[in-house]
Amino acid sequence: MIRKPRLALIGAGNMGLALASGWAEHGLIDQQGWLVIVDPAPSEAAQDFAVQNKITIVSELDKDQASLLETVVLAVKPQIMAGVAEELTQIIPQTTLIISVAAGLTLNRLRNYYGDRPLVRAMPNTPAAIGRGATAFVAPSSVDEEACTRANTLLGATGMVERVFEERAIDTVTAVSGSGPAYVFLLAEAMAAAGVAEGLDPELARKLACETVAGAGELLRQRGCDPAQLRAEVTSPGGTTAAAMDVLMGSGGFAEMMRRAVNSAARRSNQLGAQS
Repeated sequence: MIRKPRLALIGAGNMGLALASGWAEHGLIDQQGWLVIVDPAPSEAAQDFAVQNKITIVSELDKDQASLLETVVLAVKPQIMAGVAEELTQIIPQTTLIISVAAGLTLNRLRNYYGDRPLVRAMPNTPAAIGRGATAFVAPSSVDEEACTRANTLLGATGMVERVFEERAIDTVTAVSGSGPAYVFLLAEAMAAAGVAEGLDPELARKLACETVAGAGELLRQRGCDPAQLRAEVTSPGGTTAAAMDVLMGSGGFAEMMRRAVNSAARRSNQLGAQS
C-alpha cells in the first residue's frame, strides 16, 4: 500500500536540496508523510540524496500523487514559476499549502498563480545547505496558525527561522541575509588580497582570511550575537585593530558601503517583484 504523499518539493537545485537534506536530518520526512521531489533534470547530488533517503524523484506529478498533497514547497527560479503553477493548479487541492522560496515573487503574484490556496513567501540563504541558514517568511492573515507552524517547521530544519508580518520586510531580509553570504565571502576575499599585497603567501593569506571569518562568525553566534560588543573587546585603544577601524568606520568606509549595498539589494528585490 502506498503511503499518503503529503509533501512535494518542486525543484532540487541547491536550495531545494538543502531544504530536503534538513528535513531528512530532522526526521521531518517521516513525520510529514511521503516526500516526492519533482525535477525534470535532477543533478547527481539530488539523485544520490534520493537513493540514500529512499525518496522518489519524478519529472512531473501524477494526479493521484498531487490529489493527496498537503504542502508544496516551490524551489524554482522565478522566471519558470508561471509554467510550474499552470501545471500544479490543475491537480493539487485548494487546501494545499504553497511555500515559495523564489526570490522576488510577491504574495500577490503567487496568488495570481495559485489562487486562494494558503500561501507562504520565504527567503532562506545558502548556509541552509549546512544547517546554518537564516530564513524569514511572511504569510497573509488568511493563512491559519497550523499552516504557519508547518511552514516554520519545514523552513526551520535548515537553521534559524523567523516570521515577519509585513511583506515589504522580505525585500530587506533578502538584502541582509539572502544576499548576505556573498558579502561575507567578499570580505574574506578582500582580506586575503590585502594580506597578499602586504607580502603574505597567497595560500596562507587565503587560509588566514577564511578561518578568521569562520571563527569570528562562530564566536559571534556562541556569544549571543552582539557584534558591537565583540568588536569593542578586540579593539584596544591605540592598537592595531583601532588603526584598522579608523579606516573601516570612517567617512565612506565599510559601514557606509554596507548601508548602500543593502539598500541597493533591497531595491532590486522590490524591482524583481514588480517585474515578475
